[in-house]
Amino acid sequence: MRLARADDLAAIVALTSEAYAPYTALFGAPPIPVTEDYAPRIGRGEVWLQEECVELAGLIVLERHPDHAMIFSVAVAPAFQGRKLGIALLDFAYEQAQSWGVPEVRLYTNSRMERNIALYSAYGYRETGRRANPYRPGWTVVDMAKSVGKAADRILNPEGGRR
Repeated sequence: MRLARADDLAAIVALTSEAYAPYTALFGAPPIPVTEDYAPRIGRGEVWLQEECVELAGLIVLERHPDHAMIFSVAVAPAFQGRKLGIALLDFAYEQAQSWGVPEVRLYTNSRMERNIALYSAYGYRETGRRANPYRPGWTVVDMAKSVGKAADRILNPEGGRR
């Protein structure tokens, strides 16, 4: 994993568009991460890239807040899907949250992204609420959170290994 640089912008936009393409078709409009301006996020150090050999395989956009880490987007290039890179990116977010000393990792997703909701739930995230998407009328946002810390690790992963 490495922080994105300004010269990664085009690759970030392309990967995000490709990764979210099935949802663009499902929703009839691109999901919020596809329309995001990533330049300011790169400048703030919020975009992390996962590379395989020399190819961009995935990315995570992670915001640091005083009381939590917020995952804005997790995207894996279609050619790399099915290799558990999404889980590796979630692991990275959890580890960053631990290093920042915040008590939880939060994320939100579209209610129609049922597969993602199931994945996040299986990974230890709990649904904390649903709300109207303020930017897309008719879309519903599902808020989720996962506790960070040693107690949470023991509860969610009793074997003591990484989850």
